[in-house]
Amino acid sequence: MITLDELYKLYKKCGSVTTDSRKITPGSMFFALKGDRFDGNDFALQALEQGAKCAIVDRATLDGVSPGVGKGNCILVENVLVTLQKLAHYHRTHFNIPVLAITGTNGKTTTKELIDAVLSQKYRTMATEGNLNNHIGVPLTLLNINEKTEIAIVEMGASAPGEIAALVKLAEPTCGIVTNVGKAHLLGFGSFEGVKRTKGELYDYLRQNGGTIFFNEENEDLKGMLANRPGVVTRKYGITRYEVSLIGKEEDSPYLSLKVYDRIIDTNMIGTYNVDNVLAAVSIGEYFEVPFSDICKAIESYSPSNHRSQMLQTPYNTLILDAYNANPTSMRASLDNFLQLPLEHKWVILGDMLELGDDSLEEHKRIVELLRRQRSLEKIVLVGREFAKAAAELKPDRVQLFNNVEQLKEHFEKKRPEGVSIFIKGSNSIRLSVLEEVL
Repeated sequence: MITLDELYKLYKKCGSVTTDSRKITPGSMFFALKGDRFDGNDFALQALEQGAKCAIVDRATLDGVSPGVGKGNCILVENVLVTLQKLAHYHRTHFNIPVLAITGTNGKTTTKELIDAVLSQKYRTMATEGNLNNHIGVPLTLLNINEKTEIAIVEMGASAPGEIAALVKLAEPTCGIVTNVGKAHLLGFGSFEGVKRTKGELYDYLRQNGGTIFFNEENEDLKGMLANRPGVVTRKYGITRYEVSLIGKEEDSPYLSLKVYDRIIDTNMIGTYNVDNVLAAVSIGEYFEVPFSDICKAIESYSPSNHRSQMLQTPYNTLILDAYNANPTSMRASLDNFLQLPLEHKWVILGDMLELGDDSLEEHKRIVELLRRQRSLEKIVLVGREFAKAAAELKPDRVQLFNNVEQLKEHFEKKRPEGVSIFIKGSNSIRLSVLEEVL
């Protein structure tokens, strides 16, 4: 078997890593990972033929070896995933730079992107791409650190206890932030307390290693989590500390505009819940001595993407598309914000909130009850089995139910609304983002 040091020397010659045989670049290192529906070992030879320098595999026999491609290009290891993780950690240990870890129930990706925008005003940064924040994504992120990187920003997600602890061991962060804690992935965490324990694994690591924790001092859950961890090094932020006041860009603008100290920051984000994300970026920017004027400039230039609180003007309607993910905490915050926006003819289209376990029916009923009280909503559209069960018990008016997004899309293709403002949110696998094509 190849040693880790030998593998690392080969990795340095390759220069890039991929786990997708369809995205091979010449000279790259291909890791043949396994999934529920595929085995990367089956594509190792194809990866080599497409220009990969080598393929890391964990199956001793590979069928169909062509004469032009020797088995020597396939490096056999005991477990490809574990090898990827070990290589990433080993790579991380070669860099004495600040590594900021970000986790939390809501706002991880937006906060990460804001922080990256702010810190890149002064430093060469490397940040997690998209939401590559799990046991595969974090190693791939770490392997993107290079000799030019001055600060690394690593997003970490979790859906079960112990997952954050495993990720921080790989990344060895020097500082970190938990954006917030809420009711998400309860099926895996077991309870809200399970969420707090798991997110708190980042606090535990930084406490043990003398790292700095950035935290919103006005979040009671986070304050409680830190109170149980004496000796932590913290840097606080919050609305009172930063003398924040909310203002409107224009009377009819839905975009967030706020005054921090005496400076007005006009953002391209929708939702007052983004105030915490902005202040996190301000706090971390100040800690790393980015000039305040540059911090504000970076926040103002940032625009959300990937269906996260995006406002889209189609030829027919105004869409607020927040269909990347959903849990009870983010759903209520987003709905409350939408109801306050200066928009006319408001509709909501909500998809199921998944992975809530035994709490699922009750949490969906609470959202339906919230909607039933809002007389300003002209139409309420619910998609999925969980919302269907909740609505069946409560029997609210103004509600249309659809089993899936395909059924709803077909409905809108026949009868599309026009001139309305539609808030769209649901778990990513409900696929509500496809409605952008017809609305």
